[in-house]
Amino acid sequence: MLGLPRGGVPIAAEIGRALGAPLDIIVVRKLGLPSQPELAMGAIGEDGVYVENEEVMATAALCAFDIEAMVRRERVELTRRAERYRDGRPRLDLRGHCAVIVDDGIATGSTARAACRVARAHGASRIVLAVPVAPEAAVLALHDVCDHMLCVANPEPFYAVGEWYDDFFPTSDFEVVELLRASAQP
Repeated sequence: MLGLPRGGVPIAAEIGRALGAPLDIIVVRKLGLPSQPELAMGAIGEDGVYVENEEVMATAALCAFDIEAMVRRERVELTRRAERYRDGRPRLDLRGHCAVIVDDGIATGSTARAACRVARAHGASRIVLAVPVAPEAAVLALHDVCDHMLCVANPEPFYAVGEWYDDFFPTSDFEVVELLRASAQP
């Protein structure tokens, strides 16, 4: 069970408890448009993974220098979070295993795509992407990076993940660390 920090980790922890599956994370960072930070023009993931949302990038009007600076800045935060969240624990070994990647929802699919690529690079034999909410177009666009997709709701129109929650209060770094620590207990 692999949660995307931060919001996907509490959901992954619940599913992992129900299935008796170990919990880990895949750390990814959205690359938001400077003018619309919530709109992903791409994403980065652990181990140098980089994906672009070609549709958004086509309208971004950013030069390569600006994109590279953003990627460098987000890599620093990605590394900080991975170290903080794992708190010295090693990653789960995904080689030959089914990786269930869980997030709190998908908007453009950039971070989910990056997470799937990280899991595949780490040897996952099968990737299941599971989310409560996503637009149908994003779900369809992700079938090339995962083996199976589970999505509870595909509402239209779709503007943001948070609009489909009664309470979308951000999960804290502390909560992520505690959920991972609790899952690691024998």
